[in-house]
Amino acid sequence: MAERPRNTLIRRPLTTARQAPVGAPPSGGAPAEGVRISKLMAERGLCSRRDADQYIARGWVSVDGRRVTELGSRASATSVITLDQAAQAQQRKQVTILLHKPVGYVSGQPEPGCTPAVALIQPDRQWHTPHTPAFHPSCLKGLAPAGRLDIDSTGLLVLTQDGRVARRLIGEDSTIEKEYLVRVEGSLDAAGLALLKHGLVLDERQLKPAQVEWLNDDQLRFVLREGRKRQIRRMCELVGLRVSALKRVRIGAVRLGDLPLGKWRFLRPDEVF
Repeated sequence: MAERPRNTLIRRPLTTARQAPVGAPPSGGAPAEGVRISKLMAERGLCSRRDADQYIARGWVSVDGRRVTELGSRASATSVITLDQAAQAQQRKQVTILLHKPVGYVSGQPEPGCTPAVALIQPDRQWHTPHTPAFHPSCLKGLAPAGRLDIDSTGLLVLTQDGRVARRLIGEDSTIEKEYLVRVEGSLDAAGLALLKHGLVLDERQLKPAQVEWLNDDQLRFVLREGRKRQIRRMCELVGLRVSALKRVRIGAVRLGDLPLGKWRFLRPDEVF
């Protein structure tokens, strides 16, 4: 029998495969199954999709009892998703701010020559009430408006770091009421008032039913469950009215109250949208 040469590499068949991380996306060409976990978390109101990705990357998310750390991971739409205590603690630190926006400030990204409303969130403009937390520059990190209020309007504007709050207020399935006091010029008959309540179309889409009533000879009260761009002004134009002043006084159960113009305060623990 011939002697086997020394130092010869003997190859053996691979008998075990390395297990992929829990919930990891497929590496081959097979179609992905399930729904992105970050999307499920946002749909369930656990956090925003951006926060979900951060929590997953830090290992703060479990799906059906198993920790997930891979971005892009998917799961069944019926999976049980939980956040660990570190994620919950971070969420408790996220602030929501109520601002009484003046005319001349835009709620979102400013056009040239315009000033964003977030510029008003400064310590000297804070409206202090008993047990008010102190302003800290970290309050501005990731702070964004949750809804529109156009440059010519005043009233309650919500800015938040919390994706859960933003989704409740401006998510596609949001049903949060928003109340406005609107001063108008022009005449309006019963048929026009009925159209304001239901029947108008903007941008080729019918508007949802609204509550509209006269408060006095030149002021209407609107309650809407949607927020199209300059919606009330455009609605009034369609029935022959011109808006001379518009003020938002309530979002859900949270009211503007006696918050002075140009001032802001933190959302209180007892206030919930």
